[in-house]
Amino acid sequence: MVSRPTTVGLVFGGCSGEHEVSIRSAATVLGGLRSGDNRQRYRVIPFYIDREGRWWGEDLADRVLATQKPIDQPDPVEARGFRGLPEGSETVQVWYPVLHGPNGEDGTVQGLFQLMRQPFVGAGVLGSAVSMDKLAMKAAFAGVGLSQVPYVGLHASDLHDSARRERVLERIEAELDYPCFVKPANLGSSVGISKVRNRHELEAGLDKAAQLDPRLVVEEGVSARELECAVLGRDQLRSSVVGEVRFDADWYDYTTKYTAGLSTTVIPAELPDGVAERVQKQSLEACAALGVIGMARVDFFYDNTSQQLWINEINTLPGFTSQSMYPMLWEASGVTLDQLVHKLVQSAGE
Repeated sequence: MVSRPTTVGLVFGGCSGEHEVSIRSAATVLGGLRSGDNRQRYRVIPFYIDREGRWWGEDLADRVLATQKPIDQPDPVEARGFRGLPEGSETVQVWYPVLHGPNGEDGTVQGLFQLMRQPFVGAGVLGSAVSMDKLAMKAAFAGVGLSQVPYVGLHASDLHDSARRERVLERIEAELDYPCFVKPANLGSSVGISKVRNRHELEAGLDKAAQLDPRLVVEEGVSARELECAVLGRDQLRSSVVGEVRFDADWYDYTTKYTAGLSTTVIPAELPDGVAERVQKQSLEACAALGVIGMARVDFFYDNTSQQLWINEINTLPGFTSQSMYPMLWEASGVTLDQLVHKLVQSAGE
């Protein structure tokens, strides 16, 4: 007797700065769910969230995936945001979010799925929210003794008063060396990040980040290699081989990350004995510290000279585009794309 296929609700887009990347990632995931043995295992219904946060059903979602470009609907302004699930959602058995950035990987949509009491792929509310907020994430890393580059956390309101602003600037310059990276705490994929080399650039970077998020982090820049490790599983997490991102740009910004030809990957990374094992071990420790299950990409800095390893961040909904490390790391670990998305759906829980 042939079992009926499981209906998977593929959710993508979202009202974040990573909207278009989400569309490209979803197209890759959809291809994996509709190839090989997955064609018999799954029936996929795509759902598109537009840039105003409105949910759309299969017809519009298929058009977006076909063109891999956003579609703006001429609905009134008052219709912004979530107003209920579209037609077809009542048949979904497992939800698969492919949403990058705010409202997608910060625990928001995960909370919706939990309220619906339906299984979903990826980390839960806690793991998603803590991983998204860089200050909360760093505090959790510190709590389990994972090494990080020096950093200062602050609130955007600290910049409004001239006296408080001056104290913040003095504290940053006392605790960190230039160059520094100024980041909004709750945006992914290098959105809103500035590399600063002096007081003038620091102030401009802080003001830019403060327009995007009330919580800010300033990190001391280090001359290091950028390593990444993928994590997969639910009750028993496993880590992939370790990869390295190389680029000619001044730093790994949004354009470099998502423009073909501006960066290259080396998988597995060419590392001294024992370093890859350290990265894999710390990746699992980091996920355990933040309560992350399902999937994650864990990023590190590594200094060849000192052999110092610093954890950088966790991404709980990593990119799935043709240039994305997460699927490439698993491919190099012996897990093909169709096998990977199958394992992810199988790892789904409420």
